Amino acid sequence: MAGREELHEMRQRAHEAGIPGSSRMNDKELKQALQKVGKGAEPMMAKREAKGIK
Repeated sequence: MAGREELHEMRQRAHEAGIPGSSRMNDKELKQALQKVGKGAEPMMAKREAKGIK
């Protein structure tokens, strides 16, 4: 599990990337969503895929 500071940083990056609701995501979900957005995925779709929502 990510440390408190690392989790805060990931949430900030997710917010900047346009990923909605990042405050309710865990570290693994954030990491996965940020990677998908980095590869060109839409922020909302990246969040859904990271959380396992269809």
